Amino acid sequence: MDRGGCQLNGGGGGPESESGNGMITLEDLESFSEDPLSGTGSLDEETETMEEGEDRLLHYWQDVARGHQVEVPQDMAEPIQQLTSNNEGRSNRECVPFKLLTHKEKCNELLYEKRSYEKAHWACITVREETYEQSICYGFMRLMRYICKQNSTGDYLGMSLPIVTIIHTDENQSLISRDVTVAYYLPADHQSQPPQPTDNDILIEIWPAAVVYTRRFTGPTNEVTIINQIHAMAEVLDSPGECVNDSFIVAGYTNPAHVNRQNEIWFIERR
Repeated sequence: MDRGGCQLNGGGGGPESESGNGMITLEDLESFSEDPLSGTGSLDEETETMEEGEDRLLHYWQDVARGHQVEVPQDMAEPIQQLTSNNEGRSNRECVPFKLLTHKEKCNELLYEKRSYEKAHWACITVREETYEQSICYGFMRLMRYICKQNSTGDYLGMSLPIVTIIHTDENQSLISRDVTVAYYLPADHQSQPPQPTDNDILIEIWPAAVVYTRRFTGPTNEVTIINQIHAMAEVLDSPGECVNDSFIVAGYTNPAHVNRQNEIWFIERR
């Protein structure tokens, strides 16, 4: 993979999310409902109620994000509202399709899966913040704007999982580059004609077919945990030399602010 873009495909069908005290997940968003509109009030009253609901959701995100040194701006109110109102159940989140090729277990513990992903369109943005955590949070918010109407169709595009980040390391896998690419898989309805972003920093890229080795892990994703997971994955692979050794993918199935985040580390097989 080149440093500046998303040249390889990601995928999902991954771990179930867990709840955490004070942390926000996509499940939390879906259950955080506003007062239903009665339909009997005036248009002004209904509009005011909707605006109050947006403000509550925005303040909820802002309170959680501050604990991660991330600021959620006021203009995120509408994308947050759109994501919440349009995701009324897990069935509405499209998982990135893949074919399971094989897997390895030890003492009934899944060590890794080997998967095949087809060529597909992804929306990508490269972010450079002080920490990896900040990069994925800010990158995800900008992708949310794209998903929630800030695109050439003006429509909500639908949520897909996982959201993936491409990271780059030195050859010894001891240091992570500050440049992090956050990417969103275009749902099947938009694969043939991807809506164009209004944000010029978001690029629509075609990722080629790829074979990846995936390993699950739980918890926050920062520089330390990612390096540890890369080393753990290399130890269980039979032939780690068959994979790219300086570019990796972190797949997230839970909102970036969640303390018990459900993740996978992906190694990309050399072509």
